[in-house]
Amino acid sequence: MAQVKLTQIGSPIRRAPDQEATLVGLGLNKMHKTRVLEDTPSVRGMIAKVAHMLKVESVD
Repeated sequence: MAQVKLTQIGSPIRRAPDQEATLVGLGLNKMHKTRVLEDTPSVRGMIAKVAHMLKVESVD
């Protein structure tokens, strides 16, 4: 299955609480932390919600 590499590049300070919770749900809670997750529709929805705070890359 395809995977995506997510890197947090934006701070959740002064953001809506649901955006901060979405980052925690993705396993990101500190600047420049990176996670590799399965590319599923639920993960894509979470990425769309906080896309302005993430760098998204495709993993082969």
